[in-house]
Amino acid sequence: MYQLLIADDDDRMRKLLKDFLVRQQYTVYEADNGCGAIEMFHKISPLHLIILDVMMPKMDGWEVCRTIREKSSVPILMLTAKGEEYDELFGFQLGADDYIGKPFNPSILVARVGSLLRRSYPKQEESGGEWTKAGLSIHFAACRIYIDGAMIELSPREYDLLVFFVRNEGIVLSREQLLEKVWGFDYFGDLRTVDTHINRLRMKLSPYESYIQTIRAKGYRFEVNDEK
Repeated sequence: MYQLLIADDDDRMRKLLKDFLVRQQYTVYEADNGCGAIEMFHKISPLHLIILDVMMPKMDGWEVCRTIREKSSVPILMLTAKGEEYDELFGFQLGADDYIGKPFNPSILVARVGSLLRRSYPKQEESGGEWTKAGLSIHFAACRIYIDGAMIELSPREYDLLVFFVRNEGIVLSREQLLEKVWGFDYFGDLRTVDTHINRLRMKLSPYESYIQTIRAKGYRFEVNDEK
């Protein structure tokens, strides 16, 4: 049973979303301001996903997202009424996993929630095992990443992106392929989403960020330099 938190100061919006999500057998909690969202984040265990409105009293959604990302990689879906390109990019830079602008069809949001949950909490790899090369290690069954023996924290989307790169090592992958295979057919974002997540992933993989190579006019290629 997935446990979700909706943080939005619009009572009608929260009720509408909760009604739709409860029909999908999710357990749904609510907060009507940013400070309340932080309090609920600490109280609910486990918390599987947060739907977070940008414009809220006491603490806005950006600050809530930033605060939560300092402690957790729980999937965050941002809501905004602004509809500006900058807002989407800013949200991803803060660590949001998905984004939808108001007004929206609640059925579409529910579909996005389901897709994000499926990708964020996959069943254990059938083969299990471990992949290790030149200081970088992936433990598939535990969904954990290690750099030089120290575990690093990745968001679910960053983890899926890295695993897809590893499973296609040496192959040039276009942004379209990455969006389709990692985000899924039902994702409604654009290609800039891929670049933003790859930039974040590279920063977290330091000093091995060069393993993700940019191939001009083509896309990206993951290739390990064993001499690193």
